[in-house]
Amino acid sequence: MTAVMSYFLVLSKCHGDSVLSQYQCLRNDRRMCDIVLESCGVEFPAHRTLLACASDYFWALLKEHTCEFGALGPLSLPALTPTGLERVLDFIYTSWICLSPSTLEETLEAACYLQVTHAVELCGRYITDNLTLENCCFFANVASRYGLSEALKEANAYIARRMCELMGKERDCIGLMELNVGSLQEALGTEDLPGVRESGLLRLALDWLDHNKLPALHSNLLLSHVRFALVSPQELRQLSVTCVTLRTPFIHSLVQKALQYHTEGPLQPLLQNEQTRIRDTSGQVLLVGGGTEADRPQRLMQSFDPDSRKFRPLAAQLPSRLQHHCVCVVGGFLFVLGGEEVEADGESEKTAVMTVSERVWRYDPRFQRWEEAEPMIQRRAKFSCCVVEGVIYAIGGRAEPGEPPLSTVEKYNLRAGCWRKSITLPHAVHGHACTTLRNTVYISGGIHGQAVESSKDVLHLDTFESKAWEKCAAMSIARFGHQMAAVGEQIYSFLGMYEQFCDIERYDPSLDQWTRLRPLINDRFCYGLTATADGRVLLFGGRKWHDGQEVVMANVMEYDTVGDTWRELCRMPGPLCGTQCVQLPILDTAET
Repeated sequence: MTAVMSYFLVLSKCHGDSVLSQYQCLRNDRRMCDIVLESCGVEFPAHRTLLACASDYFWALLKEHTCEFGALGPLSLPALTPTGLERVLDFIYTSWICLSPSTLEETLEAACYLQVTHAVELCGRYITDNLTLENCCFFANVASRYGLSEALKEANAYIARRMCELMGKERDCIGLMELNVGSLQEALGTEDLPGVRESGLLRLALDWLDHNKLPALHSNLLLSHVRFALVSPQELRQLSVTCVTLRTPFIHSLVQKALQYHTEGPLQPLLQNEQTRIRDTSGQVLLVGGGTEADRPQRLMQSFDPDSRKFRPLAAQLPSRLQHHCVCVVGGFLFVLGGEEVEADGESEKTAVMTVSERVWRYDPRFQRWEEAEPMIQRRAKFSCCVVEGVIYAIGGRAEPGEPPLSTVEKYNLRAGCWRKSITLPHAVHGHACTTLRNTVYISGGIHGQAVESSKDVLHLDTFESKAWEKCAAMSIARFGHQMAAVGEQIYSFLGMYEQFCDIERYDPSLDQWTRLRPLINDRFCYGLTATADGRVLLFGGRKWHDGQEVVMANVMEYDTVGDTWRELCRMPGPLCGTQCVQLPILDTAET
């Protein structure tokens, strides 16, 4: 019989470190060193076998030689500094590399020259892990100069993310004027530059070009990333006169297009492109109006960032105190429609005069400017509005408190610049909710005509094909003053004013069917609502009943449509009810 031999492999975790440690001891004692490296008169004894194994440069240089270099004297490396060479040799012998901003470039130069790839990788990781406002421009330049693609990518992303803060610092202290053209061009081409005003970017680019002379072709490429339509026409005209780089034919044509955009007035929302969009993709929620108590609305506007969960007040305020108004967004512009304008009665703050309005206001967040748009045909409050393909629809509502509700629908075509009657509802309604899915408008609930109780009915209108409103399956709960939101291919109906239940429900248009979902623990009405792109629905403030009294809430509730779960997301700066919500990129905050 043949004997079966068994064997096993065992790894020593310390053997490699031990060998390197012995090499380092030999190097320190200058024992068995068979090569001397020299830089600027400073000599470094070393062991050629270790150098050849750690460096592609030394491998190519030494693999065919045995003793020639020892006989010829020190190997001179005039391209390297003693500091850089010492740092790389320390890495070869210990696997550790000592880095600081003051020695980074010398070390990288030596590591790249000697082709010690692991040392180069550690230098790139050092840049990535140690980016600050003070060193990011310098690190971006170093990464660009030595081809550290990942480190350069991280440095460029950091610069774009913190551009607002960088522009607020002394440029000489952070090296912004010495930033390499590729990184600056990358920043100017970034879609997300939160809080940065385009006029500041334009002046930065012009100052940089004054500091760094470029051929016209390259300066045109750099300036083409500036969104001139986001700069005021007055500043554009002034800079065009004083700056030669803005007068090249290509850039001049971009400036002229921007100036033409500024003359378009009401048509601007329809003329949106990359040159006119605010650089902010954070999905901010804008809270329009509302107040700390019922029938006492304020002119406050504030933004909410779902990622940071921070609220910021806007310096701009609503033109008047409104309640039961509607808001929508077209082309990055905010439209505020109708509602009840609330004014104090004389000197008394305890009573108020409420007037239902037909006025429409347009807010441009690019320049923090309010303009009065074409008014609606009818005065409306407690109505609903929506946008389909750039056309605003105003549906139902009341023209005066106590008067019968409206069955009329009107639509505002920005290109035509006027409101026109649309397809009338089969019955008058107010206090209903509205949302859109593709080209179809859905409304639900409310109080019909002279009825006292709220309704379960749901209607829809295909704005492209339908000639009349058509009924859908009714909700399971009659609702008034509630809200709806479309998420994906489903429509969600949330809490209303006079409900005995806290249930919400979901409508599937393909099945024409409603499904009850997890209820909110407490009742809630007069809240703000918006749906995020990732399938969450946010409820802001509102009122609820507590011990027989209405209490104004100061929290944000989040409903996850995927998991059918509720949670309190965060607290608000203060109680708020009656606000209206849209998602809109905003530059203008009281802090900036």
